[in-house]
Amino acid sequence: MSKVNIEMMRHSCAHLVAAAVQELYPDAKFGIGPTVENGFYYDIDFSKPIGEADLAKIEARAKGLMKKGVKFECEEMKLDEAVKFFKKIGQDYKVELLKDLKKKGTTKVKEKEEEEMKDLAGSLDKVTIYRTGEFVDLCRGPHLESVQEIGAFKLTKLAGAYWRGKSDNPQLQRIYGVCFESQAELDEYLKMLAEAEKRDHRKLGKELELFSFHDEGPGFAFFKPKGMIIWNELLNYWHKTHVQAGYDEVKTPIMLNRKLWETSGHWENYRENMYETKIDEMEYAIKPMNCPGGMLVYKEEIHSYRELPLRWGEIGLVHRHELSGTLSGLFRVRCFHQDDAHIFMRTDQIKEEIIGVIRLAEEIYTKFGLTYRLELSTRPKKSIGTDEAWELATAGLKGALDEFGKEYKINEGDGAFYGPKIDFHIQDAIGRTWQCGTIQLDMNLPERFNLTYVDDSGQEKRPVMIHRVIYGSMERFFGILIEHYAGAFPVWLSPVQVMLIPVSEKHAVGAEKINKNMLNAGIRVEMDAANETLGNRVRKAVAKKIPYIVVVGDKELAGEDWMIRIRGQEKQEKISQSDFTDRVLEEIKERK
Repeated sequence: MSKVNIEMMRHSCAHLVAAAVQELYPDAKFGIGPTVENGFYYDIDFSKPIGEADLAKIEARAKGLMKKGVKFECEEMKLDEAVKFFKKIGQDYKVELLKDLKKKGTTKVKEKEEEEMKDLAGSLDKVTIYRTGEFVDLCRGPHLESVQEIGAFKLTKLAGAYWRGKSDNPQLQRIYGVCFESQAELDEYLKMLAEAEKRDHRKLGKELELFSFHDEGPGFAFFKPKGMIIWNELLNYWHKTHVQAGYDEVKTPIMLNRKLWETSGHWENYRENMYETKIDEMEYAIKPMNCPGGMLVYKEEIHSYRELPLRWGEIGLVHRHELSGTLSGLFRVRCFHQDDAHIFMRTDQIKEEIIGVIRLAEEIYTKFGLTYRLELSTRPKKSIGTDEAWELATAGLKGALDEFGKEYKINEGDGAFYGPKIDFHIQDAIGRTWQCGTIQLDMNLPERFNLTYVDDSGQEKRPVMIHRVIYGSMERFFGILIEHYAGAFPVWLSPVQVMLIPVSEKHAVGAEKINKNMLNAGIRVEMDAANETLGNRVRKAVAKKIPYIVVVGDKELAGEDWMIRIRGQEKQEKISQSDFTDRVLEEIKERK
């Protein structure tokens, strides 16, 4: 089935589920029900909230409608007529959408609302409605001919969602579902979901004592000692690779005044996502991005063409306002660290620098066992800068991708407001994809900040700039790695690399000496001499996903070979103490 048809099927399935909801809950009021990756959702206002257990009942009723072979019937209505119709059947949210559609013809509505309107009708005076049995929806379509053409589906979860994403609007219940052409595809996907649930970074983060969240700071992560070990290892690796790739590091303030954000364009284009305050009667904002501060650093000096490119990295702490209903562990937070870098260069250096960033990203992702695919996103509706600058920037990214030689996809209109971008979608151990790295070519901010360099004839020229991240958000990348490894980090990242377990109290003194020697050698080692059975202590170490467990008894203290338990292996391995130490140190050094 083609992508167009699978999208049509998933949207048709959303209508089918809504029809089932209406039969079971006649007073339900319906919001919107678009497709998402692998399925759909529908936002619904129930007079009495439903629970997760009710999803099975709704799904069963929907499958009953499928057996009846209910048709999707399209009907065209004049806009005013549609308003009266949906008022009559008590669907207030549809009436609101229709009134905004009518308003669109006479006043400017926000871009988000324009996108919603686009899904409703092709003109301002007429709309289309679709009937699915007794259920009637306001929708542009298209849909399948009959519900019998829908493949296999399952309702997966409930969530809260503010109507039209605004916190002062009513909170609806969002029913999520997945839909595939065949039962086999659905079963495979559900198998992956079950595996993903076992790998949930929020659950593992708590079990492995890596991070936490508290009511006193929703959306703000607290990292514990073991989590900080992984955090610092990620930073150390980032620094090493970037020094080797010719980057220097800078650090810019977390809060800057309104004038800066007006110059950068964020005040106009991004203000709703920024936290603001006043100091000495002057307006300030906490930075949602690092780039404007980097502009000020560049402007401090006169730069020669011989200096370029300048590659400046910054692990910058940024804050962005996210609705409480969207917060999700480390994946969606309100403050996070970006592994930013800004590259200032001449136009003749664009291709080479972009290829250099792609190669660096590939090296880093490969180190973690992650594969990736590339997407090129072009100019969005809401943007700054001239047509000429956008054309030159887009051509620069495309030329670099073509020369690099890896297949890529083009996403029309999905670029940043200040420039086109290349996105890295990484794939984890169970096949899920995550958007992490990005490369954005920007000719607009250098213009806005009047950045210059002196060329070989002594004339001032405008540099071109690259914004790029590879981890993306450090917090989010941390969460992805937890799920990618299912908490079983490679030795170089593991908070505890070796666990020593003395057989009894009499072996604890000797085990402590081994412990100190390993610590001095640079191995993160712990000893569990608790007053518990040996079996219990071994099980605890296994549950903590520690790579190596060594039980220390008479033979080990006498200098004989060790029997080590290796994470994920049933059979123990015999090895001398010195060889084992060398082996662990090699894994740490090479970041295997």
